[in-house]
Amino acid sequence: MRTAHRAETVRAAEAALMARLPEGALMQRAAAGLAAACCSLLGKGRVYGARVVLLVGSGDNGGDALYAGARLARRGAGVTAVPLGTRTHPGGLAALRAAGGRIADDPFDALAVADLVLDGITGIGGRGGLRPDAVPVARAARGSGAVVVAVDLPSGVDADTGEVAGEALRADATITFGTYKPGLLIDPAREYAGALRLVDIGLAPVLPGVPDVEALQHQDVAWLLPVPGAESDKYRRGVLGVVAGSARYPGAAVLAVAGALRGGAGAVRYVGPAGDAVIAAHPETLVHAGPPSKAGRVQAWVVGPGLGDAPSLVTEVLASDVPVLVDADGLRGLDPAAVRARTAPTLLTPHAGEAAALLGVAREAVEAGRLGAVRELAARFGATVLLKGSTTLVCGPDGGPVRVNPTGTPWLATAGSGDVLSGLAGSLLAAGLPAVDAGSCGAYLHGLAARRASSGAPLTATQVADSLPAAWHDVTTTP
Repeated sequence: MRTAHRAETVRAAEAALMARLPEGALMQRAAAGLAAACCSLLGKGRVYGARVVLLVGSGDNGGDALYAGARLARRGAGVTAVPLGTRTHPGGLAALRAAGGRIADDPFDALAVADLVLDGITGIGGRGGLRPDAVPVARAARGSGAVVVAVDLPSGVDADTGEVAGEALRADATITFGTYKPGLLIDPAREYAGALRLVDIGLAPVLPGVPDVEALQHQDVAWLLPVPGAESDKYRRGVLGVVAGSARYPGAAVLAVAGALRGGAGAVRYVGPAGDAVIAAHPETLVHAGPPSKAGRVQAWVVGPGLGDAPSLVTEVLASDVPVLVDADGLRGLDPAAVRARTAPTLLTPHAGEAAALLGVAREAVEAGRLGAVRELAARFGATVLLKGSTTLVCGPDGGPVRVNPTGTPWLATAGSGDVLSGLAGSLLAAGLPAVDAGSCGAYLHGLAARRASSGAPLTATQVADSLPAAWHDVTTTP
């Protein structure tokens, strides 16, 4: 599992570690890892004679860049520093000069011929984008054709939230130290980070055991997923009730049921007007005319996809004593008090527009501040919230770590894919997974299935659903 910590937490851990180490040892560890990563990015045999430019700010990131530049210079690279702060780290500058590095006479001339640029302008404490004097140099770096490597974090992005409030320098790769920072995993900042590499500087023993943000990996999902045993039956595997679809949107019901069946539900009970379409596509479905309370035994409900204006159905499902996933039309006008009054878990799965309506803000505000939005929704409704989007986030009502899904793909921006996710996550709720695990494992498999089905080409929601068993197999059989 990838874990990320806020800047304040990282600084406190660094201070605790530095108190145990010789002066400067922590920075040297970071510089050594940074230099090694740069050598790898330049390629075997290409360090000697390579032209490296260091964009150096006033903070420790500038010091990391200078010491790493000194190491590259000792391996034969031509290293030039461009100071962009009010001061330059004295020890790092002395080390660079001693190794044969120099200060640029003209930063734009140096960048025009650079093979690699190290972005050490601002660190994890930076807020509000690049300062005006750094913007022309950052733009020249990005337009130079060189590989741009961010030191710990791309300059101009917010380490804690993933927000980009001004101009930032987009990196091809980010070498981060000790632990990931939330902004490296959450859009829009994630898009500026490029490929991520974590350098171990010995911080783990002094970091708190509970991170601020975490991202599941294959082995985490495999451990969480319910696998049937010899004594399993459809009830032990989980029966999911689905209240979805309408005369206008029967396909939403078909896709939600597909997500549930392909996602491992022991059985699906469908309630709604699209029964004929559901049976035609999935004859194993148990169809009932309704109301939901008369449909039969279920271990969880999904309500909302393609439902239209049917608040009474949402109210009836929320009155049940089993876990409930609310999506799409079910979220319209949802009453926080009604959700908070439930004794069983509730999982809300809005996209940015739906989240904005629930919060009473503009969609752009949600997209720019996704982490804050998902936390506010979870607190307001007392529910687990899965905020769909370029980086899907899952937040529980208890204020624990927010989970970031790493498997998403832009090809999931297609009609009906959210309905498939609802059925899939609902099936995991019915199997007994806690809401945070059901949401995050569902999002993980959903993204993996889309990647598998598309291979970088357009795809449909039906293809995503059909690829879920293969994605499940990939997760559970990967060593």
